[in-house]
This record gives sequence, structure tokens and C-alpha cells, in this order.
Amino acid sequence: MSYFAAAVVRGPKGWAAAEVDLSGAADIEEVADRLRDVDDEAEISVMFVESDDAYLVILRLDEGEDLRVFGSDAAFAEESRLGALLLGDIEEPVLEIEDVAVDIEPEEDVDEDEEDEAELPAAPGDADPVGDADLLADLGIASHALMELCTQEGMLPADITAAIAARMGCADEIEEIREG
Repeated sequence: MSYFAAAVVRGPKGWAAAEVDLSGAADIEEVADRLRDVDDEAEISVMFVESDDAYLVILRLDEGEDLRVFGSDAAFAEESRLGALLLGDIEEPVLEIEDVAVDIEPEEDVDEDEEDEAELPAAPGDADPVGDADLLADLGIASHALMELCTQEGMLPADITAAIAARMGCADEIEEIREG
């Protein structure tokens, strides 16, 4: 199983990124430690783990604490050791996309392009997202938008990561790691 793991960390000088090696990690806490090691003083640390062009897991730490995890598909935990490592402790699935979309309220200061994106209906897809869909809400990716990206037909994990990174303002940092 091949994977790509990139961490982006935000500190006083903006975003920085680093590739993360997850080989040999024994549990989710060890993965969180590797995320902390990228910059142990970062305000926000986010890791994107893409696996086999099929699965995406997003991990987040705020000031090195309170690990939050979201997975694009619960099946990842059953299909690989890495999936079980990252998603094995998640017990509750996220809300169904239809449930999330009902509670959407327009945000202030949203430009028309963002508004159009938020109103797109979700493609049915076979994905079964799990975890904390709100983990990036304060960074410009509301839970419904994250769910829509993960359930959209034809979207690869790299595409989802790129879309999220663009909204967060760290797309160049992720792309530099991917090309490196």
C-alpha cells in the first residue's frame, strides 16, 4: 500500500509544510507525535494522509493538543494496517451529507464563488466518511463542504487535499512537497 503524508503547520510566520514518514508507527498517538515533531510550537498542525488513490485521512492538532481525525471512508480502517492505525479508534461516523446540508446557514463575507461551491449537491459516491467533519471549519472548510469533496464522484485524495489546501492558503506548500 502506497501513501503520501504531508503536514502543514501554521505559526506566526504563516504556513510551513513537511512530508511525514508513518512507517513503523505503532498507534495514533505516535502518528500525532510525528505531526507535533514537524513544529512543536505551531498554532495549528494538519496532516493529510492519502492512500492508494482511494482514501484520505486528515488529522489536526491545535497547539499540539486535542487530536481530531476525519477519514474520507470508513472502509480504509478495514482494508489496511495504515487505515486501522489512523481510523481504528473512531467509533461514530460523521453525519450523513443530507443531515449536514440541512443545517447550512450562509456565512457572512462569502464571495460568490464560495457561495456557489457550498450550494453544489453532493454526488452519491460510495464513500462513508467518518470522524470529525468540523475539524477544518475555522480554516474555511465547513463540514458540508468537506463531506461533499469526499463523496464527489471522480475526486482522488490528492484532488481533495489540493482543494482543501487552496482554501486554507497552503496549496503551494503542499504542492512543493508533492513535487519534491
